[in-house]
Amino acid sequence: MTTACGTRPIKRRSRSEMDRIKQAIGEVLAGIQPATVRQTFYQLVSRGVIGKTEAEYKSTVVRLLASMRRAGEIPFGWIADNTRWMRKPASHSSLADMLEQSQRFYRRAMWNDQEVYVEIWLEKDALSGVLYDVTAEFDVPLMVTRGYPSISYLYEAADAIADTGKPAYLYYFGDYDPSGCDITRAVESGIREFAPDADIHFERVAVTPAQIAAWRLPSRPTKQSDSRSEGFDGDSVEVDSIPPDTLRNLVRNSIVRHIDPRQMAASLAIEDQERETLRRIIDNLGRAA
Repeated sequence: MTTACGTRPIKRRSRSEMDRIKQAIGEVLAGIQPATVRQTFYQLVSRGVIGKTEAEYKSTVVRLLASMRRAGEIPFGWIADNTRWMRKPASHSSLADMLEQSQRFYRRAMWNDQEVYVEIWLEKDALSGVLYDVTAEFDVPLMVTRGYPSISYLYEAADAIADTGKPAYLYYFGDYDPSGCDITRAVESGIREFAPDADIHFERVAVTPAQIAAWRLPSRPTKQSDSRSEGFDGDSVEVDSIPPDTLRNLVRNSIVRHIDPRQMAASLAIEDQERETLRRIIDNLGRAA
């Protein structure tokens, strides 16, 4: 029997079985959070808690994560969702408030003092909340393509790379499937087209066949309806299937290999001095008031 949407329904589970899955969800997320719903699903699959079907994803994982957050059984912050957001210009209650905010969040552009320029490229917007803490820590741009990037996006990215005048190291994270691999090609070729004189080093970090084999990542049959499937070898694997902490470590390792620790220490020391200057300005403004 299938539903109207063509998915096979899940056999109704007992309360004890549901409690066991909820316990597994809590244990999984405690070790890997923040994670997306999809990443949580793959971690439960890899542990044999649930089956690898879309019905389990939608009817079990999505539903339980919603109910568990509403009930306070897991924190809302453990699940990353970057697909919904708002735009609002920065505003402040006063000049003093603006200066205090500036002093608190001031960051010196650390890559100005490094010999190279680094970017992290990501196919899926949903995973940006999982990786942003790492890229933000090192002041590295996180470039999200959301599938195939537009020509305008590639042009602007290439223009920014060319403006640095430095060797650029771009690290790409995306699905291992016909379209995912072709997106990698499209990103690299587009940037090289619009920045022909730039010194660009492009590397696909994940997902790779070696990672699929070594980490036994959950796979799915490659869609033959994909026009790019001809010549593609093997099953498809989503980048979401890589554990979040492993994914974050891949990003971190891609970045830190290019950092000169002495230059970074000097930049951080200057940043502290400049933040102290802002604090003195705030103090003087308060006395003047």
